[in-house]
Amino acid sequence: MTNFNTLLIANRGEIAVRIIKTAKEMGYETVAIYSEADSDSPHVALADQAVCIGAAAVDQSYLNIDKILFAAERTGADAIHPGYGFLSESAEFAERCEVAGLCFIGPDSNAISLMGNKTIARQKMSGKAVPLVPGYDGPSGDEAVLQREAERIGYPVMVKAAAGGGGRGIRIVREPQKLLSEVASASAEALSSFGSSELLLEKCVEQARHIEIQIFADQAGNTLYLGERDCSMQRRNQKVIEESPAPMMDEALRKKMGEAAVAAAKAVNYVGAGTVEFLVSQEREFYFLEMNTRLQVEHPVTEMVTGLDLVEWQLRVAAGEPLPLKQDEIKLRGHAIEVRLYAEDCEAGFVPQTGKILEWNRPEGEGIRVDEGIIKGQEISPYYDSMLAKLIAYGSTRDEALQRLRRALKGTVLLGLETNREFLLKLIEDPVFKAGNATTRYIEEQFLPTQERGEAQLPSEPLWALAAILLSRTIGARGWRSTGVLSWPVRLDCEALSRDFSVSLQGQIYRVENDRSETVQIIILEEKGSQLSVLIDEIQLQLFVAQDESQRLYMGSRSETALFEKLSFSEKEADEEMGANLLAPMSGRIAEVKVEVGRQVKKGELLVVLESMKMFQELTAQESGAVSAVYVEQDSQVEVGAALIDITAEEKG
Repeated sequence: MTNFNTLLIANRGEIAVRIIKTAKEMGYETVAIYSEADSDSPHVALADQAVCIGAAAVDQSYLNIDKILFAAERTGADAIHPGYGFLSESAEFAERCEVAGLCFIGPDSNAISLMGNKTIARQKMSGKAVPLVPGYDGPSGDEAVLQREAERIGYPVMVKAAAGGGGRGIRIVREPQKLLSEVASASAEALSSFGSSELLLEKCVEQARHIEIQIFADQAGNTLYLGERDCSMQRRNQKVIEESPAPMMDEALRKKMGEAAVAAAKAVNYVGAGTVEFLVSQEREFYFLEMNTRLQVEHPVTEMVTGLDLVEWQLRVAAGEPLPLKQDEIKLRGHAIEVRLYAEDCEAGFVPQTGKILEWNRPEGEGIRVDEGIIKGQEISPYYDSMLAKLIAYGSTRDEALQRLRRALKGTVLLGLETNREFLLKLIEDPVFKAGNATTRYIEEQFLPTQERGEAQLPSEPLWALAAILLSRTIGARGWRSTGVLSWPVRLDCEALSRDFSVSLQGQIYRVENDRSETVQIIILEEKGSQLSVLIDEIQLQLFVAQDESQRLYMGSRSETALFEKLSFSEKEADEEMGANLLAPMSGRIAEVKVEVGRQVKKGELLVVLESMKMFQELTAQESGAVSAVYVEQDSQVEVGAALIDITAEEKG
């Protein structure tokens, strides 16, 4: 038995949070590491101890073995969990942990070294009852050899980086004349990403499914499989949706693939959690792809259908305990589906996004699990993977799981930067996916961005109307007119489209007329922080709103999200009867009164500071003149439309 008491998690984000929670439940002390960019991240606050290990760049923090080992020494950690990504599949890291006397939660450095290189892994699997895709895994430096081997394999071929993963260093080549250029491109990307330009060639299996088997092995050599996950829904060779069990799976095929995965693990004397990935053809033939020597991002779907905690199993196996169950005791119940919420611009080709999370509303409900590593107010930097959270839905059937997932996605609101929420909703509502027939190229063939930003991405009319109200309230009273009721013209910009609106307020009822002479009636029922309850044309709606430092307005509801980037009041003249008087653009508290009766003020001079919705709004003079009346004082509570200050404007001319 290996005894350890304090576990350092050499990772960040949602997986660090996930590991810390289980470790604490098992009674272990936990240590988080973090970069300067992650000082406010949830995993830092959750751990018993936390150590800043360097600047944001990964080579100065999460990939810096020396700093991580020093953090373990400083905190008295005697075990390290690598999570996934970063150093989780680094044989050097595992070996240095071993040398330092630290328990590495994972396989030994030899197994990682063997399976971490796809070329060596293919060679090791040969003759081990593990079917291989036809390919070439010899030296990759000779162009003539690669051309000859590609012809032998038959086009299309996959050019793949021998090291690493995550979809990098992979190219599909369909024509011989493009082989060498794609080899050069994949080689350069592999060298940049993994420090090795080594490549291999494999036959491209068209219309295939990506099915992976979760295996576990203890230190006594007992190895079993915990069912499969279908990870066919991918973009840029990276998984987007994962589910268990696979829709096309039957018991006979599961047994064959499970036994092949166990054989692969035994071939390298594997210990711990691992995943053996396969391609499955339309003819239900399966081929070994690679083995991931770590916990996978998508492990929650296996946990949901087995009822097991895989992190707990990892820690028990690392401590020398036998596997808690035997193969015939593993039962799959129900169905689980996971989607990955990314900060990315799907319409621009899934480009990662950065920015501040202004609002984060995680979904809840029966069968819903959210693995997250984010909080409101957190800055999403360009230094790390763009995944923000994972949403997992469980149901007794696949249809029930899908229905719950759809509801969970609609209840997910993240404001401040673009996410793939709408894209995920499209995917899970797609007929081919709903039927369980999607293959690895389905997203690329059916969902690649084909349109310019335009009408398809524009907000609904009620959202435009509500934005006109909220933005004009928070900017101030400029442009307000009085013709029996309060009214004002507003110009909004969204998705490069500018539109004019006329907003009026009588009592508690807003009426917003758009540039097509259509009118929307809105009553704001309740404002609680960033959460808003409104009645729009007699339909009640709950939504979230947030503004950034540039006064851009983010809005999100169950059906849509939108960003209104600019606001200008239309250039129409205010009614003469309004003069230069100042009215409250919204209900709130008077934080400051900056002028007194008789004072001469200039246009643009600050008159009043109004606090509302936890924001301070500076209200300025719209004309130069003399202050003739001040109706409020500091800490006064005012209603929207209340008179604040009268100004007798200077005579013009």
